[in-house]
Amino acid sequence: MPTVIRIAVVVGSTRPGRRGESVARWVADTAAAHPAVIDGRAAVEVVDLAAFDLPLLDESVPAAFASYAHAHTRRWADTVAGFDGFVFVTPEYNHSFPAALKNAIDFLYAEWHDKAAGFVGYGIHGGTRAVEQLRQIMAEVKIADVHTQVALSMFADFTFTNPADPTDPGTCTPGPHHADALAAMLDEVIAWSAALKPLRAPAAEPLSV
Repeated sequence: MPTVIRIAVVVGSTRPGRRGESVARWVADTAAAHPAVIDGRAAVEVVDLAAFDLPLLDESVPAAFASYAHAHTRRWADTVAGFDGFVFVTPEYNHSFPAALKNAIDFLYAEWHDKAAGFVGYGIHGGTRAVEQLRQIMAEVKIADVHTQVALSMFADFTFTNPADPTDPGTCTPGPHHADALAAMLDEVIAWSAALKPLRAPAAEPLSV
């Protein structure tokens, strides 16, 4: 029976009132209609950083040694290790992505290796500059990032109950072209995650050549 490729939709902001939750729901709901999900070849699950309550990196041993002293680190490591690929949902904060997301990435090392990632950015400029910087981090943790990305505009792709209220998170309501871009990105993430699977085999398991 073929192995199901598991994709995490990572909510990259922990700010109260963040719009990332709504974006992640849209990603997950749209992904549910993807052919690979419908036929059971892939599964998509939302992973919310806020639910892990990670402090600023507090492990005394570098992540490369995988010697985790704290329960919150082990819980996060077990979660990340269980996925084959990721869709990072990130806003743009001051020309970059949130500190909470960088901190969560830095907690781990091997758990990220030889997996694939795509990006859904949102913000005044569609989160494009945040994604640009996030791509550089992916290389350091041995994640293959795919080309296609989604860039959601705060002006065109959200509906607000009270636009004058800065605390109103709004609802993610992207145009149809964004769903097309997301579907193409998922094609790439799922395919790359499957292609990299032999590299994720345990060290004790010999790889066929």
